[in-house]
Amino acid sequence: MNNQVAFGKNSTEVIKVKEKFNQLFKDKLFLVMLVLGLLTIVAAAGVVTIQRGTAPEEENPYMQMQDSGAMIAEEDSGRTQIAGKADADRKEEPVLPAGDTESVKAVPETEAASEAESEAAAEQVGTGADSVAPLVLNFTDEDRMIWPVMGNVLLDYSMESTIYFPTLAQYQVNPGLVIQAEVSQPVAAPADARVISVGSNEVLGNYVMLDLGNEYIATCGQLKEIPVVENEYLEVGQILGYVAEPTKYYSVEGSNVYFQLNHGNETVDPLDYLE
Repeated sequence: MNNQVAFGKNSTEVIKVKEKFNQLFKDKLFLVMLVLGLLTIVAAAGVVTIQRGTAPEEENPYMQMQDSGAMIAEEDSGRTQIAGKADADRKEEPVLPAGDTESVKAVPETEAASEAESEAAAEQVGTGADSVAPLVLNFTDEDRMIWPVMGNVLLDYSMESTIYFPTLAQYQVNPGLVIQAEVSQPVAAPADARVISVGSNEVLGNYVMLDLGNEYIATCGQLKEIPVVENEYLEVGQILGYVAEPTKYYSVEGSNVYFQLNHGNETVDPLDYLE
């Protein structure tokens, strides 16, 4: 009986030992599987990382825009360098400090002469082909004018009494001279003058009004092909224009130059001032 009891205990202990061994084996197998799983995950992550590192980068549209801008900037930079090369050939003017009179004296005479010529050109007045520099206009009672054209006087100046106008077939006053001339004959400036205006009307046709200075104003009418312009300065004898066909108010008198002289607001006899 005792032997049976002892045998039963031994059997029970053997079973417990086997169960503990099985449990320990299961625990070790679980740990091994866990470690293998972790190693597999780590290896897979490493492979993905390596693939990402070696794979070509995707193109970024913003990066392309920046590259295009860089290319444009490089082209502009190249152009700027070319322009700079051209500018480099120009002579750079020195920047003078304030009060540095010695540096001003050191400017070459050729540059000073060039500046003087520029100033002289700036003083040039008039846009006509024969324009001259501004003249001192100082016509007086003692001065004399040249005839705008050489010819017979068809109608005299007369403001105190009337004279007969053949074309109009009537008597009336005449504030100027009507001087006989040939068509296309050149008409000269009677004195140094400035062109006040160039105009036209039915009686005089095309005309030029001249400022002689000291409120003396001369008007030449019945002209064509007038080369002078307003505010142009003219020297005595310079061409004002050419004789035109007479207007209907002077058709009987024939081709002529109308010449009137004013002093202030009054007309004066041009014959008293002509040579």
